[in-house]
Order: sequence, then structure tokens, then C-alpha cells
Amino acid sequence: MGLTGCDSGRRGPDPVRSSDAQVSSAPAEPGSLRADPADARPVVVFLGTSLTAGYGLEDPSLAFPALVQARIDAAGLDYRVVNGGVSGDTSAGGLRRVDWLLEQPVAVLVLELGANDGLRGQDPEALKENLLEVIRRTRAAHPEARVLVAGMEAPPNLGDRYTARFRGVFREVADETGATLLPFLLEGVAGEPALNQEDGIHPTPEGHRVVADHVWAALEPLLR
Repeated sequence: MGLTGCDSGRRGPDPVRSSDAQVSSAPAEPGSLRADPADARPVVVFLGTSLTAGYGLEDPSLAFPALVQARIDAAGLDYRVVNGGVSGDTSAGGLRRVDWLLEQPVAVLVLELGANDGLRGQDPEALKENLLEVIRRTRAAHPEARVLVAGMEAPPNLGDRYTARFRGVFREVADETGATLLPFLLEGVAGEPALNQEDGIHPTPEGHRVVADHVWAALEPLLR
């Protein structure tokens, strides 16, 4: 199960091959996509889809990136979360806008892309190349940046071969780049009616709290 820009021109050959048409129509508020220039804290960028943006929630503070910020603050760590979630974004769309997000002091990139690629049955090899290129650009702009790759699952109706290959992309990307892997972002949430909105795809506030638990467990060591 899965759900689920600016182009600076600073790039070499572009691996983008998948569509960036939107599945959902509620992008994150633009102000949430960049850190306040007056805030000197290093940034944790969440580059993602409507899952990251908090689609369907009454308040963006209920989405898991904001809940992770609360964990960071409670732990006394000096980082600021920037929510770079855009509803309907594919890995191609995320790649097209990553350069703009990197124009700030990025310490950690949390990469939550691929769910919409899976919903549309797009080529897992294109997904892999797009994710690798996002990480390459992040490391080129911020050599010390750490990366957390959030894995997703493809819809089962696409067949065993596709879903297995799709799942494997995230581990391969993490292995090839030395990134940390969170195997499945929606572990314990996907398929649970009480933790999802009526569409069966986007988590409720309670679901976002479960997601935040998973993300924090993987992210905290990268912030120490």
C-alpha cells in the first residue's frame, strides 16, 4: 500500500523519466518549504508527498514532521524541521524541486518519495535513479548531510514481481549511498481503518503519531 517546483538548473544529466502529474490537489503551504533565514539552526528537510504534507488534516501541526520537531525540541537538540511535502509528488517531481530546498543549511534529508510512483505503476528503475540523484545533489550541496530513506510499498494489484522490485529499490538506494533505511514508513498504519482517513490512504492524526514514532526511532541517531 502506498500513497502516496522550482528548478535551479544546477545539474548534470537528468534521470527524470516519470510523470509529475498530481494525484492529490492540496500542496503544502509554501511557507513551510523553507527555513526562516533568521533561524540559524541546521535544518532537517522532509522531502515528500501528501503523507509528509499532512493531507486531509485540519492542522499541519498534526502531521508527522511537526511531531518529529516536537521530539527534537523535547530532546534538547538544536535542529529545525522544514516540511517539504507536496501532495501528489512523484520521485520525478521531488527531484525537480530539490535544488531549491537545498539552498538552506541542510543537516539531514528525510526522503519520502515513491508512493505516487507506485500508485501509477511507474518504472521502479526510474524511481531508483531519481532517488539516487536526489541524494547525489544533497551530498554535493551539503557533503556532511545525513540521509534517511523512507521505504514504501506498491499496491498489491500490480503483481508480485512489481511489488517486490518496488520494495527492493529503497534498500538498494540506502545501501548504495550509505543512507539510513526506514523499511516501511506506514508500518502499523497501512490497512488499519482506525488510523487512516476515509480514502484509506492518508493517515489520521492518530496514524501520524504512529508514523512519527517510526521516523523518530530512525532519525534520532542521525541527530546525535
